[in-house]
Amino acid sequence: MQHKKKGVGKTSRRGFLGRVLTATGTAIAAPSLLNQAAIAAKDTSQSNLGEIKMKLTVNGEQQTLDLEPRVTLLDALRDRLGLVGSKKGCDHGQCGACTVLIDGQRVYSCLTLAVMQEDKAIVTIEGLAKGDTLHPMQAAFIDNDGFQCGYCTPGQICASVALLDEVKRGCASVVTPDLTRPPQLAELSEAEIKERLSGNLCRCSAYNGIVAAVQQVMGQKPPSPAATVMVKEPQEMLT
Repeated sequence: MQHKKKGVGKTSRRGFLGRVLTATGTAIAAPSLLNQAAIAAKDTSQSNLGEIKMKLTVNGEQQTLDLEPRVTLLDALRDRLGLVGSKKGCDHGQCGACTVLIDGQRVYSCLTLAVMQEDKAIVTIEGLAKGDTLHPMQAAFIDNDGFQCGYCTPGQICASVALLDEVKRGCASVVTPDLTRPPQLAELSEAEIKERLSGNLCRCSAYNGIVAAVQQVMGQKPPSPAATVMVKEPQEMLT
């Protein structure tokens, strides 16, 4: 004879009420918890360096980047696009090693925010050559030994290319003698070239070669790179 165990298959009042309250609490709390989780995830994604999506046109190609609004154009070029030709020298806009061209004008990329350059044409030293054919200014720097260590050379070349365009547009400089008659390329003096490139420093002091390179591209005859040595016999040996 089998005897049923007392309470088997039955639910007590206390247990029933407990399960009901648990289910009710879960239903009430779940939306709030899910909402908090969504907000936390959103905050996490937004706090991921605060990056925003932007499009930059660099050397004729459009690049889509996720960057913080505070990222400089120089850091975007070097760290995100791998265009390391533009050099970080002083990072304060004092040496010119980071010079690039934006819509044809020379700009210190270390002082320029990348987010401000959307819809503009950016050209770096990597974009001057056409395939294996060097830009005339690049070739002139080689011909005239316009560099030594080469660290400042990309900025020097970009600045020199912009210099030619500025002269063609009739831009004067602080040493232009007659502001009503801007100089032409064929007559641009050495003093004008030096003044117009004064924002680009060369710690190796290859300035003579740099000026000669600019003169060559302008169609002028640059001075001979060979040093002129004048030897004079002591007077007592001549008598």
